[in-house]
Amino acid sequence: MAGGRNRWTATLIALAVVLAWLVIGGIAGPYSGKLGDVATNDNASFLPADAEATRAQDLSAGFVERETTPALVVYERTAGITPADQQRVQADAARFAQVPGVVGPLPPPIVSEDRQAVQVIVPIDSSEGEQIRAVVDKLREIAGTNRDGLTVDVAGPAGLLADLIQVFTAIDGPLLLVTLVVVLIILLIVYRSPVLWIFPLLAAGMSYGLASLVVYHLADNDVIKLNGQAQGILTVLVFGAGTDYALLLIARYREELHRHERPRDAIRTAWRGAAPAIFASGATVIVSLLCLLLSSLNSNRALGPVAAVGIAATLLVMLTFLPALLLLGGRWAFWPRRPRFDHADPQTEHGVWGRIAGFVARRARTVWLVTAVVLAALAVGVTQLGATTLGQSDLFTNRTDSVAGQEVIARHYPAGTGSPATIFTNQAAARQVAQAAQGVPGVSSVLPLTAQGAAGPPDPNAPPKVVDGRVQLNVTLADPPDSNGAERTIRDLRAAVHRVPGSDSVVGGFTAINVDTADAATRDRNVIIPVVLLVIAVILALLLRALVAPVLLIATVVLSFLATLGLCALIFRYVLDFPGVDQSFPLFAFVFLVALGIDYNIFLMSRVREESIRRGTRAGVLTGLAVTGGVITSAGIVLAATFSALAVLPLVVLVELGVAVAAGVLLDTVVVRSLLVPALAYDIGPRIWWPSRLSRSRRDGDRTGAEVARAR
Repeated sequence: MAGGRNRWTATLIALAVVLAWLVIGGIAGPYSGKLGDVATNDNASFLPADAEATRAQDLSAGFVERETTPALVVYERTAGITPADQQRVQADAARFAQVPGVVGPLPPPIVSEDRQAVQVIVPIDSSEGEQIRAVVDKLREIAGTNRDGLTVDVAGPAGLLADLIQVFTAIDGPLLLVTLVVVLIILLIVYRSPVLWIFPLLAAGMSYGLASLVVYHLADNDVIKLNGQAQGILTVLVFGAGTDYALLLIARYREELHRHERPRDAIRTAWRGAAPAIFASGATVIVSLLCLLLSSLNSNRALGPVAAVGIAATLLVMLTFLPALLLLGGRWAFWPRRPRFDHADPQTEHGVWGRIAGFVARRARTVWLVTAVVLAALAVGVTQLGATTLGQSDLFTNRTDSVAGQEVIARHYPAGTGSPATIFTNQAAARQVAQAAQGVPGVSSVLPLTAQGAAGPPDPNAPPKVVDGRVQLNVTLADPPDSNGAERTIRDLRAAVHRVPGSDSVVGGFTAINVDTADAATRDRNVIIPVVLLVIAVILALLLRALVAPVLLIATVVLSFLATLGLCALIFRYVLDFPGVDQSFPLFAFVFLVALGIDYNIFLMSRVREESIRRGTRAGVLTGLAVTGGVITSAGIVLAATFSALAVLPLVVLVELGVAVAAGVLLDTVVVRSLLVPALAYDIGPRIWWPSRLSRSRRDGDRTGAEVARAR
C-alpha cells in the first residue's frame, strides 16, 4: 500500500509540474513571434562610446536640425539618359520629398559625367531607425520598376539597412519552421518511435517560449539590445542545445528502466546521473556566452545575455518539465521498442560503440596521434581564411536592390558619392585639414558644409557653417563606402588629418563606423578568447575534480576549433565562393564551437569518471565511450543540423556561422569525442585524474595488457 501511495504521489507531482509548465508555455508562447518588435539593427548604436566614429556622430548633431541616413535612388540607361528620363527623375524627386520621414528640400539630381545615370540623394530622418525601412519601401514604390531600358534601384546606407531589416524581420517564421522540421526528422530517425519524439520537441519549444518571454521584456525595457543576428542564433541555439540535453536524459532513463522495475525509480536515478553533466554543460555555455559582456561592441554584449537566457531557460525546462513528462509516459513512451526490466548491461545495447571502444583500446596511442595529426593538417587551412568586412555586394547571398544600386553607382560615379566621410575640425585649421585630406589617395573631393546645407547646387564662395568653433568637411571617397579600399582610405585619412597641428580632427561617417567596428572586433577577440578558456578550465576542474583532464580536454577542443576554421576556409573559398569572413566571425565561431564542443567532452568524461570509480580508469573509458557514443553522436547531429538551418537566411555572415558550427560540432562528435579524447584518456590512464585520489587507483582495469600478464 505504501508503494502504491508513493507511486500515485509521484504521478500527481509529475502531472502538476507538467500542467504548470503548460500554463507558462501558454503565456510565453506568443512572445516568440514578437521578438522582431523589440529588435534594432542600427550598426552605429553598437559602437563603443569612445570610438572616433561615435564622437563624430555626436558632433554631427550640432550641424543638422535632424540626423539623417541617405537613400540613393539611382537611374541608369546605358544608351544615355534621355530628356524623358530626366523628367521622370524630377517628378519622382518631387514625390520623394513629400514622403513622411524624408528630410527636405532634396539636393538636385546628379547626372553622371558619362550621362548614363542620374542619382537622387534622399535624406531620411534617423531618429526612428526601424522606420527607415518603411520610408525606403515607399521610395521604391514611387520609383517603380525598370521601364523601357531605364533601370532604377534604391541603395545607399538607408537602402542597405532596409534590406537588412527585411531579412531579420523574416527570421521568426522560416527559421523556426526549418529548425522544427530538422529536429523532428532526426528524432524520428534516432528513436524510431511515433511517440517519443514529442517529448524533447515539446520541451525545446517550451524552452524557446520561456526564453522569448524573458528576452522580449529585457529588450523592451532597454536592459539589453536585441538585433536580428542574436534573434536568429537564439532560435537555433535553444532548439539545438535543448534537444541535446533531452537526448542525454532520455538515453540515461532508458538505461535505468532496464535496472529498475518502477519508472519513478528509473527517472530518479537517471536524473541524478545525467543532471550534473547537463547542468555543467549548460553552465559552461552560459558563462562562456556571458564573457561577451567584456566586448566593447554593444552588439556582442547583447548576444551574450540573449543566448545565455536561452540556455538558462533550456536547463530549467529540461531538468523539470522533461523528467515529469517521461515519468508520466513510463515505458510506453518508448513504444514499440519498450525497455524491459531485465538488469541488462547497458553496453549490450551499444554493439557498434562497443566495437569502437575495443578498437581504441587496442591502438590507443596510434589513434590519438593520427587524429591529432589530421586535425593539425586541417588547421593549416586557417591561413586561407582571411578576415575582412564584407562589402554591401558580398553581404547577401542574393542580389538585393541595394546591392544592384551600389553597383550602378560604382560604374558611373565616385563610388562614395552620397555617403561621404565627415571630418569635424577646428575652424582655424580647416583649410590645412582640407588640403591634407585632399592629398590622401582614394579621396575624390573635400567640400565644407555651408550654411545653405544640402539644398541647391554648392556655392564655392559660401562660408562654412561653424558650430562651437568647428566646421564640417564632407569627403567623397573613390571606393564604395563599405569596401576594403574605402576602409584603407579612412585609416589613411585619419592619420593625415590627425597630424595637422591644433586641428583636433575627428573622422566619422558610414565607412568610419565599419572601421571602428572592425577594430573593436579585433580587440574583443584578443580579450575574450583567453577569458573563455580560463572559465571553461575552472568549470571542468570542479566537475572532474582534476587538473590534467581539463587541460587535455581544452587542448583537444582548441585543436578542433582551429581545424574547423581551416576546413571552413576551404569550404567558403572553393565551395561556396564567399569573398571572406567578417571580423566578428572568429570570435562568434570560437565562443559557440568551444562552449558547445566542450559539452560533448563533459557528457563523455563525466560518465567516464563515474564508471572509473567502479571499474578503473581504462575500463571506465571504454564503458563510457560505449554507452554514450550513440546518444552524443545523435546530439551532435541534431545541433549541427539546427545550426545548418541558418543557411535559409540570405546573409553571408549567418550562413558562415551556421556552416562553421555544424562542421565543428560534427568534427567534435565524430573525431574528437569518439577517437581523440578516449584514446588519450586510455593511454594516459589513472594519471588523467591527477591530483585526485582516483589518479592513484591501480585496479586491473587501469593496467596495460603487459602489466596484467606479468601480475598473473
